[in-house]
Amino acid sequence: MSRLFETIRIDNGEPSDLRLHENRLNLSRRNLFGSTGKITLADHIHVPDNCRSGIYRCRVIYEETIVSVEFIPYLPAAVRTLKVVHSDEISYSLKYLDRTCLTGLIDREVADDVLIVKKGCVTDTSYSNIVFTDGRRWITPDTPLLRGTMREKLLSEGAIIEERITPADLNRFTHFRLINAMLGFNAPFLPIKNIVR
Repeated sequence: MSRLFETIRIDNGEPSDLRLHENRLNLSRRNLFGSTGKITLADHIHVPDNCRSGIYRCRVIYEETIVSVEFIPYLPAAVRTLKVVHSDEISYSLKYLDRTCLTGLIDREVADDVLIVKKGCVTDTSYSNIVFTDGRRWITPDTPLLRGTMREKLLSEGAIIEERITPADLNRFTHFRLINAMLGFNAPFLPIKNIVR
């Protein structure tokens, strides 16, 4: 049976964007298992006293039902460089616990992470969505592998927009940021030259 997971940012004891995670969890359960009942994450996330100060990563592992909930101190990955890799067969539309299809693309002797191109379109890195800027706007690919919760939040707020992006389009941007539930929109502001082609 395929297991999935949600990663929820716990900021001084408070879960962030719980509704977005809950919506994705229930949609994934419906798509993968045919589940019609709704899981309310607030009923399952009880932040321990020793995790109420600072930033923690809450990982909810689930199938049709919740399998486990764990709290891990958050240490952001030091990702500063990306290598463009092409993978037309890759599929990660649900947040599967098994991420081998993504992590298997990384060669850390070349770059810290990968920027995955599928069928000629820029998608995501191995662990985050990506946004690019031309100095005026923040733009995210309209072909993500996974519709991340932070990506959806920023789109709904109008902070970023979607566009079709190909590898050739990267030259029109000056910088990029990685975004996910833990990083928010505050990841390092990195120059486009840090993407190895």
